[in-house]
Amino acid sequence: MSEPHPTIRPQPGILDIAPYKGGESKLAGHASVLKLSSNENPFGPSPLALEAFRAAAQSLHIYPNSDHAALRAAIGDVHGIDAERIVCGAGSDEIISLLCQAYAGPGGEVLQTEHGFGLYRISALAAGAAPVVVPERERRTDVDALLAACNERTQLVFIANPNNPTGTMTPVEEVARLAAGLPPQALLVLDGAYAEFARDFNGHVDLVDARDNVVVTRTFSKIHGLGGLRIGWGYGPAHVVDALSRVRGPFNLSTAALVTATAAIRDTGWTEHCRSENVRNRARLAEGLAGLGIPSDPSEANFVLARFRDRAEAEACDRHLREQGIIVRRVAGYNLPAALRITVGDAAACERVIGAVADFVRVRA
Repeated sequence: MSEPHPTIRPQPGILDIAPYKGGESKLAGHASVLKLSSNENPFGPSPLALEAFRAAAQSLHIYPNSDHAALRAAIGDVHGIDAERIVCGAGSDEIISLLCQAYAGPGGEVLQTEHGFGLYRISALAAGAAPVVVPERERRTDVDALLAACNERTQLVFIANPNNPTGTMTPVEEVARLAAGLPPQALLVLDGAYAEFARDFNGHVDLVDARDNVVVTRTFSKIHGLGGLRIGWGYGPAHVVDALSRVRGPFNLSTAALVTATAAIRDTGWTEHCRSENVRNRARLAEGLAGLGIPSDPSEANFVLARFRDRAEAEACDRHLREQGIIVRRVAGYNLPAALRITVGDAAACERVIGAVADFVRVRA
């Protein structure tokens, strides 16, 4: 990290940002690793999406459509929502950043929960706002604590549902109570990166339709297997989508991203296949770890949060897994030092993790 320049300085808050680090993908001494650190779809994109991506190579010299009309229409059709109230971005990360750019700033506060996604803090600081961390209750969003933390400076409130890295769900009625109790100038942002993995859950789009202070964000990086293309979207009131459309770049999504995502979301059969495999393998992974004395909260995402006795045990298990060529995610940066977040892979990957952790437990006994 370089030393600050004596006279040329960025805006206040920028130098308080610790750069976000994604999950590792390489291990010294291992030519091939099992990467379970970034919650990626082990089955990859839909075959129809891959076909669309290959076809897009023929038009790389042409600027993409800046209104994203075909993709927004596809999202609207599949989710039964108004395409005119959808805004697309380079991953849901960009939608989160645009929300902070448009609605947060100096003198304001952006609320997030104790174990919330790190980008909320980064985006708040980049906009000049003050991030405020609100305690959770047993790794679950505490709506009463969030409402108590709100004041006249509150600009945005972020929660993820299901949450990352805990995998826990906030009941829809509690989320509705939170939206109803916010101060009049505040927006509630519901990060739905893992919404498709939850059972019988529409990602709160009905709450968006019922209110004027709620926005949901979604991504193609998880269940649709398109993390490498960076595609996301938000759904909100018309006044919010209008504001975000004014600050986003006109060509923020490439032609390849647009046509691939359109094919991916319309392939609902592939999405259901990935969802059902995740449910089955998630249960096997959680049960296998629990049988070894390593609990996790019921997860509605594509990962489990394995909890250990203390930080030392969690880090020792992580080292053991790495020796076996398995990369998971330490989450001390999310205030969970005694835990490891483990992506749900395919059936073989889950059995490999369970076997490696069983070896660790035997050695430590």
